[in-house]
Amino acid sequence: MSGRFSEEAMTCAMREIAASLDVPIQDARLLRLTNNAVFALPGAGLVIRIARTHRLQDRVTKVVQLARWFAELGAPTIRLAPGVTQPAEAAGLVASVWTYVPPAVPAPTVDDLGSALRRFHALGPPPFPLAHWDPIGDARRRLADADGLSAEDHDYLMTWCDRLEPQVADLNQRVEQSLIHGDAHVGNLLRDASCGILLCDFDATCLGPWQVDLAAVAVGEARFGKTGAHRALAEAYEYDVMSDRNWPLLREARELKMIAAATPLLASSASVAAEFAKRLRSLAQSEHSPHWKPFADLV
Repeated sequence: MSGRFSEEAMTCAMREIAASLDVPIQDARLLRLTNNAVFALPGAGLVIRIARTHRLQDRVTKVVQLARWFAELGAPTIRLAPGVTQPAEAAGLVASVWTYVPPAVPAPTVDDLGSALRRFHALGPPPFPLAHWDPIGDARRRLADADGLSAEDHDYLMTWCDRLEPQVADLNQRVEQSLIHGDAHVGNLLRDASCGILLCDFDATCLGPWQVDLAAVAVGEARFGKTGAHRALAEAYEYDVMSDRNWPLLREARELKMIAAATPLLASSASVAAEFAKRLRSLAQSEHSPHWKPFADLV
């Protein structure tokens, strides 16, 4: 399928950025094609991460600022590529460029995620302004950038946003605001050559209730059927988010993110469009059996 954010469009943007950096692309390969198009260029020691949206490009600037702060602290996170002007731009799209971390074994686990999150939350707020947790605002911007979304589905999602928005605002006012990753799952962990665990993907990093970072695994287990992951994370972090008084809202906010994130991509992938329709239908019919598939496995 074609579209503003298709694989072809992302590949063209990657080639333009690589050319501006004067680096080889013979071994370039696509690692991920979800909210971002992530390309590895092992020969150049780089990863190019292109935002697949026009509405959330300010996130890339935020991510670059956070990454520089993490480097100053020596935080357990991936590093920006040295000597590269960031963010990079190509074909009206914005990207960040990172130091390539070769695959290492063993693969990161949920136990690693729990330990990494405890260290991450302990960093505290950065010395510059950072937005507060706003899953509704993020969803609205995704919907504004939708490509191939029907009017009926748009209205359904906007109504969902309207219902959750005051609940999220109330929670933000009631609880202490901590540094949170915002999309904490094992897929956003890397293991470096010295076996250290590194967090990556800071698009959703913000200030908010730290429990948000424990919800992704719990909701993923419920929706994808990953049995045992939630219990392992609860033990590693020493907190069970499903026992939290705010768990129903945290669950819904995560599910909204898992659906709205696909709306700019519907015209670019038939399989993503089909999975999106299935997810929306299951929510409308209050189905809770695990039968969703990760978008990353479909593109």
